[in-house]
Parts: sequence; structure tokens; C-alpha cells
Amino acid sequence: MTSESEWNEMDNQHAIEIADRVWWVGHYLPGDKFQCHAYLIENGNQSVLIDPGSKLTSAGILRKIEEIIPFTQIRYFICHHQDPDITGSLSELEQKIERDDCLLVTHGRAAALLKHCALKTPFWLIEDNDWKLDLGSRILHFVFTPYLHFPGAFCTFDSVSKIMFSSDIFGAFTDDWSLFAKDESHFENIRPFHEHYMPAREILLHGLLEIEKYPINMIAPQHGSIIKGRLVNYMIEQLKGLDCGLYLMHKDGDVQRLSYINEVLNDILKTMVSCRKFTDFASNLLTLSQRLLPVELLEFFVLLENKQVLHLTPLTRYRGDIIPSPAFCEEIWSLNQKDQDKNYLELSNANTEEILKYFISQDYNSANIKRGYLLIPLFSPRDNSPQALCIFHLTKDVDISTELDQMIGQLSVPLSVAIEREAVYRTLELERDNIYKRSIRDPLTLLFTRSYMQDSVQRLLAIHNRDDTADIVLVICDIDHFKRINDTYGHVIGDNVIKAVGSILLENTRSTDIPVRYGGEEFTVFMPVKTVEIGTLLAERMRQKIQEIGFLSYDKKDKFSITISAGVALHRQNEPLKELIQRADDKLYQAKESGRNQVCVETDSEE
Repeated sequence: MTSESEWNEMDNQHAIEIADRVWWVGHYLPGDKFQCHAYLIENGNQSVLIDPGSKLTSAGILRKIEEIIPFTQIRYFICHHQDPDITGSLSELEQKIERDDCLLVTHGRAAALLKHCALKTPFWLIEDNDWKLDLGSRILHFVFTPYLHFPGAFCTFDSVSKIMFSSDIFGAFTDDWSLFAKDESHFENIRPFHEHYMPAREILLHGLLEIEKYPINMIAPQHGSIIKGRLVNYMIEQLKGLDCGLYLMHKDGDVQRLSYINEVLNDILKTMVSCRKFTDFASNLLTLSQRLLPVELLEFFVLLENKQVLHLTPLTRYRGDIIPSPAFCEEIWSLNQKDQDKNYLELSNANTEEILKYFISQDYNSANIKRGYLLIPLFSPRDNSPQALCIFHLTKDVDISTELDQMIGQLSVPLSVAIEREAVYRTLELERDNIYKRSIRDPLTLLFTRSYMQDSVQRLLAIHNRDDTADIVLVICDIDHFKRINDTYGHVIGDNVIKAVGSILLENTRSTDIPVRYGGEEFTVFMPVKTVEIGTLLAERMRQKIQEIGFLSYDKKDKFSITISAGVALHRQNEPLKELIQRADDKLYQAKESGRNQVCVETDSEE
């Protein structure tokens, strides 16, 4: 077998053994960033050709096969899908078939299309044969990965070599092609391929989870480079976090450039999720935006009730002042998104003068007053009316092309969510000025009360119901064996325990979270974050800190500690609050039943 160090140095005009009796028999096409690979499993007269190739490569593939075995030794031809890059050669290869027991191994969805090629070789459908092919000395397992990239897509795992022949998954665009992926940097070749070729992140994640069930030593994709050793797990984990469906966002055909824009937009989304404070969000947004535009400063005007405006500007470190609506904003508040044919504004000269007057009055650097600026109205998804205005102060004017307008449209989505979220949070902050007057804080823990939760959380859920990116995670926890604490040490000590747990929650939650004393020794935290992993980190952090606290009995003779159990669940769009609480409570019950002092999280399979 060829060693790893020799793979990339070998003459690609000949077959290369990548594992014992497993061969790369592909044909290199000079200058093609979309190299296609065929593989041969040498197994006597039961040999297997995987992804036979196109008409462009058929002669080279056939020559390499016959360097190893006579073509007549091949019985099975596996086609992971029906595209011409792997099936175009079949009509030519059929002319070489001399035996009557050859079979074309594929999924029924591919067979439905391949039959139109008028092939004579009969189909052997994987779904009708228990998803495996017994070759005597080895078993091939077929892994169903639907919609990656077509409904009947699948991969093939060889039980002997532990190779996953992954078809389009782990494929790559390569400028300087090498048979073997040298290091982690190869993921940057994989990224644009999947971003534009795979339909959605959730679909890709489902396929990866199916693939992970097998003990893989090597991944042999149809495109790009072979992945081996420690890089296998690395590439799987990197792909799990990748957003796909690039053409859903842009129609342009320059995949590399679109991938870069998409990467920036994804970073902006991550910033929106990860930043606790709007100050941090705006600062990071400025840095990220500078990768696409000559931006020097960001400013926001958010329309509140009664025509008041929340002004967020770096001059006040985005503290957020409530001001009367500036005159130049009046035209903006009267807009309707349905009537907009652009994602940015071109205002009249009169309003341009109003804007410049406003900038001067706010003591912006007068030397830069003549610089360019880009005004982006942010619309409410409820009624298409403006909810905010974002102003990008530019160091120079920019020409707004169609693609840049589309990019601004994509950028406005996370901006709208962040601004609406910030407006909700600022509204909550205003309400908190009257918290004690309205008795919405639990007097013992200073956490929110259950009645306050009903009101405030409904607002966050309403935002998520309108916008699937404004996710909410619920953490629900209670104190283990709390009745025993009360019975042993009395209710005064019990209250001290509850108060200490409440303090931990307050110290470890953000201003945007809603920590609640749900009842007795039970607590909840509603978090406007995108993944249950963030809620799980919070729950684990609280669990660890709480078990480190030492308590004394009333007479100070006994010292004891406590633990908590917790459940975590992610809100589903349009799901009532009580159902979200019930799902999180079910995970809490599981944590209790599993021995307490632990966090149980609802998995994707349970949703």
C-alpha cells in the first residue's frame, strides 16, 4: 500500500492503492477545480467500482482498472447519485461487460432517472437490500444521507478498510489538487463547495450524524482530496457548524466571493448571538462590516412607542438615550418595505441637509462631514413598517451594485433582530425602574417572579415566532433534596439556601436573560440565544458553582453543601410557553431520575 507521504508525489496517471486492495482509479483533468474520483475495491470476481466517472474520464479510469485487475472481475458498479460526473461513462463501460451477473448499485431515486440512459445492467437497490452488500470477505454498508445533494443520496462504508466513500459530502474545490488532504487548511476548499452545493445546515448535520456512527479511518470523497487520520474528526466537526444554501441568499455564480460574503454575514450573526451588550455587538459589527465596506462609524435610531426614538451612538458608547424623533427620520418612518425596491435609502436633498445639520449638532468630526454615508432602514416583520434606521458612516462614497444591495439586504436581517432585541431589552430596562413598585421581583432572591415571567417571556417568544433567528433557550432547575434540608435544618436555613442559589443565577446571567424563581426551590432562566449549547454551559456553570458553596446549620455546628439538577430545551416557533416549560421540565425530571446533580438537554432527535 502506498504511504501517505508518497501519495501526492505519485504519478496520477496510474492507479494508487490508498488501503489494502482499495485503489484510487480516478483520472486527473488539468485545470479543473472540480476533480472527480473513482475508487476500486479489489475483491476477486466480486470486485466493486465506486462512482464509475464521466465520459471525460472513462478512458483513463478503465486503463487504471486494468493495471490492477481485468475489467471482467468487476461485478458491482456503485453510483452514489445519477449526475453525469459519475454515471456518464456507464454506456461506454457496458460495452466492456461480458458477464450477465453485473449489477448497478444505487438508490431508487437515482434509478428512476438512470433508467432514461437505457442501460442494460440491472439495478440493485440499496433500500431493498437492508442497506448493505455482503461481498464475502467484507461488507459494504450504505449510509443514507438524503438531500446531500439529492433526495436519494447515500455514502458507502467498507467494513474492512474502514473507508467512508462519501460521494459529494467532504467534496472540495481545489486550485492545486492533491490526492491527500495535507492539513486542516483543506477545510477552506471544502467550505465553498458545501455552502453552495448542500441545501441547508440542518440537512448537512443530519447526514454527518449518520456518518459518525461508523468507525472511520479515511474519507474518500468524489471530489477534492482524500481525508485520513486525525483530519477525519476535524473535518466532520468543522462541517457541523457550516451554513449552507448559499444560492438561497445570492444568485451570483462566483462561489468563492459569495462564500466570503456569507462568512462575514455568518460572523455577524454569531456576534449578535454571543455579545451580551449592544456596545460589544456594535463594536464587533463595525469591525466585520469593514471587511466589506469602508465603514468608520455606526449609528442607530430605533422607533419606540409614542414616536419616541432610542438613539444608539458611539458618542455615548451606545448607552441608548430616549430622544424625540429627529426631523430627517420622519420620511423614514413613513416608508413601507413592500414599496421599497432597494435595501438602502436615497433621500431628497432637503433631508440630506437635515442629516448633515444633525451630525454637526451632535459634534461629529466636522472635518469628515463631507464623507459618505449609507442609510439602511430596518423593517418590522409584523407589518413591513420601519422599526429602526442604521447609518453607516463611510470614509468614502461607494457605488451600490446589485450584489452589494443584496448583501445589504442580507445584513439587514441580523441587524433587525439585534435592534428589535435591543429595543425589547431597553423597554424592559425602563420597566425595571418600577419593578419593586409593581412587585415583580421575588423579595428573597431578587429574581423575577412567575407573573412577571408570563409577560416578559411572551414578548421574546413573540419575536421568535416572527423571526426564526431570534431563538430562546430555557434552563429549568431545582435544588436536590430540598425538603430534607428544610426538615433537617429548618426553614430559615432553607431560605438561605434558596437565596444563595438566586444570587448564583443573578451573577451568571446576562442583562438580556430572564432568571425567574418559578416556585419554591425551582428556578428558570430564559435566554435569547440560538443554541441549547449556550444554555447548557450556563446550567453547568451554575451547577458547579452551587455545589462549591458551604452552608452552616442555624447553630453553626453542621456544615453541608447542596446540588441542583437542570433541564434545557430550545423554543420551537409558535410553541406556547407552557409546552416549552413542560419539555424543559421533562429533562429536569430525567436529571433527577438519573441520579441528580446533573444537566439533561433535549437533543435534536427528541424535538
